[in-house]
Amino acid sequence: MESVAQESSPFARGGVRGIFEAQWPQADVIIGNPPFLGGSKMLRELGEDYVQTLRSEYDGRVPGGADLVTYWFEKARAQIEAGKCRRAGLVATNSIRGGANQQVLARICDTSKIFNAWSDEEWINEGAAVRVSLVCFGISVIPARAGIQSVVLNGNSVETIHADLTAGEGLNLTQAQPLKENAGVCFMGASKKAPFDIPGELARKWLTLPNPNSRPNSDVVRPWANGMDITRRASDTWIIDYGLAMTEADAALYETPFEYVVQHVKPEREKNNREAYRKYWWRHAEARPGMRAALKGLPRYIATPHVSKHRIFVWVDAAVLPDQMLIVTTRSDDTTFGILHSRFHELWSLRMGTSLEDRPRYTPTTTFETFPFPEGLTPHDTLTGRNAEAIAEAARKLNLLRDNWLNPPEWVDWLRTPEEEKAGYPARPIAKVDADVGRDSSRLVGLKSDLQKRTLTNLYNARSAWLDNAHKTLDAAVAKAYGWNDYTPEMPDEEILRRLLVLNLARANNSGA
Repeated sequence: MESVAQESSPFARGGVRGIFEAQWPQADVIIGNPPFLGGSKMLRELGEDYVQTLRSEYDGRVPGGADLVTYWFEKARAQIEAGKCRRAGLVATNSIRGGANQQVLARICDTSKIFNAWSDEEWINEGAAVRVSLVCFGISVIPARAGIQSVVLNGNSVETIHADLTAGEGLNLTQAQPLKENAGVCFMGASKKAPFDIPGELARKWLTLPNPNSRPNSDVVRPWANGMDITRRASDTWIIDYGLAMTEADAALYETPFEYVVQHVKPEREKNNREAYRKYWWRHAEARPGMRAALKGLPRYIATPHVSKHRIFVWVDAAVLPDQMLIVTTRSDDTTFGILHSRFHELWSLRMGTSLEDRPRYTPTTTFETFPFPEGLTPHDTLTGRNAEAIAEAARKLNLLRDNWLNPPEWVDWLRTPEEEKAGYPARPIAKVDADVGRDSSRLVGLKSDLQKRTLTNLYNARSAWLDNAHKTLDAAVAKAYGWNDYTPEMPDEEILRRLLVLNLARANNSGA
């Protein structure tokens, strides 16, 4: 895109005056390292007018939420298709392999061919470690001859490179389709876009305060969790939450919380570019009505961090509001929990998702909604029968062992105030203070320090024998539900992914998805 001082613009679709698509000259090869800028950051960095014009011009060619780097890939592809170039070699973050970005590589595969790629390489950008993909594509491919291979992925000769920068017969997971039985179950948590969060100690004080409407502050103050609360220790952070439709006048009746948002939230929201965020400044930016509706009546839900080193699933009390960095599955049964925490779903999520640096991302759309659950055990099934119970039993055992490791009964007390109990909020783990510890402050400090080290990240980094055995038991139960009687822990990842893709495509075809 280029900006010029002129009255007319080539844009015919309502773009910004004076901005038009730059024309590249004819060349044999295009080589470059285009700028990395995530789709969510483009508005902030480039401005709304520019981004809207860019997306309008590339409508139908580049998905609206794609990263900035993908526009260079599409423009190079178009040059090759038009006969103005033979080959291209470009660098992108490794997120180009999935989500909306991947659609740009799919267009390349439709009109030309990826003949050389490195799917996931380390890269240092201004001192920060990131992961990148290097992609070479074109119409003409050098024929294989002595010492030279025609198609190479990560240094190895292959037949074809797929749009997710993988290879292998029956392993083109870009073919996977969303499944109807998985819809409306998995959600990103609420996005606040302002400092609504408060320390738990302050929140508990607010729970004791009266209001002019005679309602408790627990109506609008509740525990909160983000990704780090799952991968590390719970931070005891709470949040002010006025829900989906509470008016400003009604919100003001919760006196102390409202004074807080007037002081801390309103000034920040007044500077926001989005009119709705400014107008309804006392509410969360994206309160996720679909998620809230799906959570109604559930005592708990399944959560996993949006980005994490290990694909970990945990139970979260339904009273806790999940942040946008948590992905929520709105089911409360152990069977679904067990299937999600199996090796099979982990492999699928790693291949279908992208990553931030070296931490895989998990998304409701590409990762969850495409995953083929065992027959009769999908998110919309009743989940009954021998296979369901076997998975549930293994999942309960895994969860119990992990909980005992994270919060040993010998080290931890569970506390909540009368106000928390009345509101139905969960108890909090704190270091146990018994008679001996009470007389020895150094012992209490040491106990707190030991507990701080007991995190799910540290647990899965070490992956002790008991944890590995619990997962293998769970995997065996899930494999049986799939009808894979030949499954062993030594089954190759590629074979599992082939079977899951076959099941996905069969389900999608049968349901007309």
